[in-house]
Amino acid sequence: MLQFDRHRRLRTSAAMRDLVRETHLNKDDLIMPVFVDSTINGKEEIPSMPGIYRYSLDAILDEIKEIVDLGIKSIIIFGVPEKKDEVGTGAWEENGIVQQAIRLIKKTYPELIVIADTCLCEYTSTGHCGILKDGIVLNDKSLEYLTKTAVSQVAAGADIIAPSNAMDGYVAAIRQGLDEAGFKNTPIMSYAVKFASSFYGPFRDAADGSPKEGPKDRKTYQMDPANRLEALREVASDEKEGADFVMVKPAMAFLDIMREVRNHTLLPLVAYNVSGEYAMVKAAAANGWINEGQIVYESLVGMKRAGADLIITYFAKDVAKKL
Repeated sequence: MLQFDRHRRLRTSAAMRDLVRETHLNKDDLIMPVFVDSTINGKEEIPSMPGIYRYSLDAILDEIKEIVDLGIKSIIIFGVPEKKDEVGTGAWEENGIVQQAIRLIKKTYPELIVIADTCLCEYTSTGHCGILKDGIVLNDKSLEYLTKTAVSQVAAGADIIAPSNAMDGYVAAIRQGLDEAGFKNTPIMSYAVKFASSFYGPFRDAADGSPKEGPKDRKTYQMDPANRLEALREVASDEKEGADFVMVKPAMAFLDIMREVRNHTLLPLVAYNVSGEYAMVKAAAANGWINEGQIVYESLVGMKRAGADLIITYFAKDVAKKL
């Protein structure tokens, strides 16, 4: 008699498939990015990211209310200052655009988790994530300014600091700076594995953060997309320096790295479903080539299956509506 396994027994109905589903996507997994811009009034759609907007300070609460009403419990905030300079002064000013936004959001929605992206690229006239001198992005000098930025963001009310600058030692420097400022209980969400990726293109439109002087890319401080073991070394360093979360960015093309990191760390693991990934899905859906909702769900579940605990995604509101 013919002998074989009948795997289809567990696929016979939607209820049966739900019963044995191994990976689940929940609203608690989602972190929504928010852009606050001091150069505009109201809101402006980002051309390369349909459905995503930059908000002025007086319009930001409309977006936050929608996010909260959908049951999303966490946001990550990015800022566009009115003026830029060589050292990114707007990143750490007490009345910087992000600091003002954090205070306003936390006053109105104190239970919402506000994550502050800690970088200089939106604030420097050079467009780099650190201090540029003689064509080189200075590592240790940049740490001073990044630490000042993190302390100012927490002083404004940020719940979590998320340094995305890719300088060596940034977790150690920021941890020390926060502790010395009295913020020992503020966690750091490290962009531990951040590749020098072409998937970031639309974000640089959104945050006006493309390199304008010096190196034309960020390959001297962000990782080579071809490297796997280097990712594990980066995670190990950030863990040792005091990170409370680690991240893999981008997500979709790096699920193998996500699984490797998951297998090597006990910390919460964050996936960043980046702007280029968002834009590609939106473009294909606009042309009728794919079912957007199903593709998005499948992609985000893939990130969870690869080991992510949390997902930063521009699809957060869309997914929350369906969940």
